[in-house]
Amino acid sequence: MDAIRKQLDVLMGANRNGDVQEVNRKYYDRDVCRLYLSGLCPHDLFQLTKMDMGPCPKVHSLQLRKEYREAKAKGVDNYDRELEDAIDRLIVECDRKIGRALKRLQEEDAKAAIAISVSEVTQSPEILELSEKIKEKMKEADIHDLEGKMDLKIRALELVEEMRTKRADQQAVLLLEAFNKDRASLPQPAPAQPPSSALPTPDPRTQEMINEKLKKAEDLGEQGMVDEAQKALEEAEALKKLTVRREPAADSTKYTAVDVRITDQKLRLCDICGAFLSVYDSDRRLADHFGGKLHLGYMLVRDKLTELLDEKANLRNERSKERNSKERESSKDREKERGSSHERRRDYDRRSRDRDRHHDRDREQDKDYDRSHSRSRRRSRSRSRSRDRPRDYDRHRRHNRY
Repeated sequence: MDAIRKQLDVLMGANRNGDVQEVNRKYYDRDVCRLYLSGLCPHDLFQLTKMDMGPCPKVHSLQLRKEYREAKAKGVDNYDRELEDAIDRLIVECDRKIGRALKRLQEEDAKAAIAISVSEVTQSPEILELSEKIKEKMKEADIHDLEGKMDLKIRALELVEEMRTKRADQQAVLLLEAFNKDRASLPQPAPAQPPSSALPTPDPRTQEMINEKLKKAEDLGEQGMVDEAQKALEEAEALKKLTVRREPAADSTKYTAVDVRITDQKLRLCDICGAFLSVYDSDRRLADHFGGKLHLGYMLVRDKLTELLDEKANLRNERSKERNSKERESSKDREKERGSSHERRRDYDRRSRDRDRHHDRDREQDKDYDRSHSRSRRRSRSRSRSRDRPRDYDRHRRHNRY
C-alpha cells in the first residue's frame, strides 16, 4: 500500500487529494532522493522479491528530476558518482554471492561448477537489437513522464513489456539449447520405481481415529440411527483414503543449492542475478526467470553502471581533447609571440647595425676631415714659415752689412 501511495505521489503529486500541504522543495534538498534524480533508485527495482528494500524514505519527484537535469546540463550539480557507488555495492554483493555458490557447487560436484555464462549464451543479434529498442523506449517513456504525457508513457511502457517478454522467450530458447548440450554429457537419472502394491499402514493417531469412527458407527446402528451411522462410516473410509494418498512429486524447478546433494540436481548459475537454474528446466521456466523482476533489476543495474562509466570516459576524453586543443592554441600563440619577438629583435639588430655603420662612417668622415684639416694646417704653417724666412734672412743680411 505504501509503495502504491508513493507511486501516486510521484505521478500526481503529494497533494492529489487536496489534504496535504505542499512543500516548496528544491532538487538539492536533503530529503530528496539523489539516486532517483540520477535515473535509478534501487528501492524501485526489486519490489515484491527477496531483494525488496521497501519504499524509499526520500522524496521522488518528476519535477525535481527535470530541474536537476537542467542544472546538470549547465554543469551546476552532478550526482552520478553517488548513483555509481550505490549500484556498484549491489553488483559487488551479487558477484560475491555468485562466487560463494560456485564454490559450493564445485565442492559437491566438479561438473556443476562449470557454469554456463548466461550473458554470453543468450547474446544473439536479435536479442541485442531488442535490448537497444527497450532502452530507447524506456528513455522515451521517461521523456513523456517529464512532460506529463501519461497516455504516451503508458503506451511506451506497454511496448517495453511486450519486447521484454519476446526477449525472455528468445533467451530461454538459446539457454535451453545450451542446457541440452550440457545435459547430454551428464548421467541420466534413474527411472522412477513403480508404486508398491502393498498399502501403507496408517500412523497410530490416524488408526485410533478410524477405530473411534467405526465404533461410533456401530453404536449408532444399534440405536437405529442409520443416517448418522452411515455418516460415521464415510468419515472412517475418508481417513483410510488419506493414508493411501501418495505424496505429490516434488517440483524440480524449486530446488536450491541446499538440496544439491540430496536431489542430485545439476544446477547452473545465472551470472547476472545469481539465481540457480537446473539443466532439466523447461523453456517456460527459463522464460519466467529471464522475465522476472530480480533478473531484470540486476540487468538494469549492470547496464546503468556501464552507461555511467561510458559517460565518465567520454567526458574525460572531451576534457582531454579540450585541454590538448588549448595547449595547441597556446603553443601557436607562443610561436607567434616568439616569431614576432624574433622579428622585432632582428629589426632591432638591423637598425643597430645600420646605426653602427652610420656612426662608423661618420667617424671615418670625421677622421678624414681631421686628417685633411691637419694636413692643410701643416701646409699653411709651412708656407707661412717659408714666406717669413727670406724676409728675416734679408733683414739679417742687411743688418750684418751695416
